[in-house]
Amino acid sequence: MVPESSAAAARLKRPSWKDPRLIVGILLVLVSVAGVVFLVGSADRTTEVYAARDGIAVGEPLTPENVVRVKVRLGDTERHYIPASGGLPGGVVAVQRIGKDQLVPRASLGQVDQLNRKPVAITVEQSLPSQAVPGARVDVWVAQPDAKNGFSEPKLVLPGAEIAEVTTGSTALGSSKTTVLVVLVEDRLMPALLGAQANEAKISVVWNPGGAR
Repeated sequence: MVPESSAAAARLKRPSWKDPRLIVGILLVLVSVAGVVFLVGSADRTTEVYAARDGIAVGEPLTPENVVRVKVRLGDTERHYIPASGGLPGGVVAVQRIGKDQLVPRASLGQVDQLNRKPVAITVEQSLPSQAVPGARVDVWVAQPDAKNGFSEPKLVLPGAEIAEVTTGSTALGSSKTTVLVVLVEDRLMPALLGAQANEAKISVVWNPGGAR
């Protein structure tokens, strides 16, 4: 029979470095620490990408003058943006408006022949809401000249047209204020708008908050 004192000493004996349980325990601790370090490092990692300096209009190429480099944390969305490390992409233009300080997404860039909308200037004498700014959507209505009633009933010719530029001016004699809106028009809708302008039709613009197309 083993003396009681000897059994207690065996239980309290310091484990050897060759003890498998000690080795496994150390490995688990190291793996846990490495995992925490990786997660903290990933969360703190920033990527340098491009952002619009003052807004980039549809059809405008990217240049050092209209973009700035910014460092942001993008995580899994990093692939959707242009990394500054590779420089500005050549031969591309904005196919969608990119607002001031907005990051430049890949989806907003394309070749010139991908543009399916062209800018057309519309002069209106009506007051427009403050929301009618570049990037907003408006509906353009046209009332054709009518010898009997002055103008026919207005018809919607451009639903949800995007504003590219807004300029406020006045008539030649300064008697009334005018606003020139540059809107982006698809080729299929171009004849109706250009025909209305050629016929000196009355053109009205209505802000479309829903941007319906």
